[in-house]
Amino acid sequence: MLLLTRKLGENIRIGDDVKITIVEVKGNHVKLGIDAPPSVKVHREEIYERIQQENRRAQAQQGGGASNPGGDDGPKPGTGTGNGLPEPSKDKEAP
Repeated sequence: MLLLTRKLGENIRIGDDVKITIVEVKGNHVKLGIDAPPSVKVHREEIYERIQQENRRAQAQQGGGASNPGGDDGPKPGTGTGNGLPEPSKDKEAP
């Protein structure tokens, strides 16, 4: 794991397309601003875990998650883009 120290207003770059800015620091809380293209999925950990849990539950209800041994079945119903995560809403996630 890479550990970085940043001050208020400073940035971190991930590749060419993702920029993380330290927006606010209050006690033990840090507010981050994340600029990323729509193709990059950004979720808080607890939201990501809930999405994964819902995807596993939906897959189990569809017959135990058996896949087509010959290839890709394509996107599963309710999984949005087919990458295991639902389509992002147009609204930003609230903290």
